[in-house]
Amino acid sequence: MAPAHHNPAEPGPPPSGDGVVLYEKRDRIAYVTINRPEARNAISPEVHRAMIAVWADFADDDEVDVAILTGAGEAFCAGADLKEYIPPIMTEAGPDDVREIVELGLNGFTRGMHRIPKPIVGAVNGWALAGGLETALACDIRIASDRAMFGSFEARRGYHHGDGGIVRLVNACGVSVASHMLLTAEPVDARQALEWGLVTKVVPHDELLAEAETVARQILRNSQRAVRSAKQTILDVIGQPLDFQLRTEAWNAYTCADPEETMELLGRFYEKTDAGRAGKHGTGL
Repeated sequence: MAPAHHNPAEPGPPPSGDGVVLYEKRDRIAYVTINRPEARNAISPEVHRAMIAVWADFADDDEVDVAILTGAGEAFCAGADLKEYIPPIMTEAGPDDVREIVELGLNGFTRGMHRIPKPIVGAVNGWALAGGLETALACDIRIASDRAMFGSFEARRGYHHGDGGIVRLVNACGVSVASHMLLTAEPVDARQALEWGLVTKVVPHDELLAEAETVARQILRNSQRAVRSAKQTILDVIGQPLDFQLRTEAWNAYTCADPEETMELLGRFYEKTDAGRAGKHGTGL
């Protein structure tokens, strides 16, 4: 859930090296860190507004093409702050507040800003709980530390996910896994999350950021036109009839390429110099 009494059109300046969200840019990668370790990076209204500003800046900045999202300290994100975030919604939210919540979503990118065309890699370093699970699920790729834990505890508090948790769990893991997590409100560890398809890789805790950066660089070696069209296509076809899915994929595929870029990239392939090439002609990222 998103907090009441917030104007999404006025998110404030994007955070940088201090505050509740840290935001850095290096080598075409945006590094976003939720920075409330004393509260296990729980989402306060301040964090929510800062995240909206970050994603708006990331979407518009042509100097960055991939983001890595993680949490400071021992947690990724423990969800909405149960003291600062939830009570105003339960006791004060009116129709306009509810409409704003429905339009925007937790941290902006779980719903209202989820169409950012650039990939977001989640580096889940610890607890991803409740709204923190929704935040992780809103990332396009999720890599987990072997210390990571995932949980949907909303049913213990008298409500359920409202910012993509149910929808994205069903889409990523299927009805059975979503039902298990949502209805039991029991946590799962990184190994179980990997088996269920909630994450794509589990790595030793100390290697998490390096692995996320490797994935980011693998994305960056590719045509960003193709990457963004592929992300758009994935979002477009979820839950659609097969004929629509196939036509959408074909239309996006055959219209996304820039001929000049494609011919240049094909030339690198012919010359065996393209970045990340595999096999005996392998090149570094």
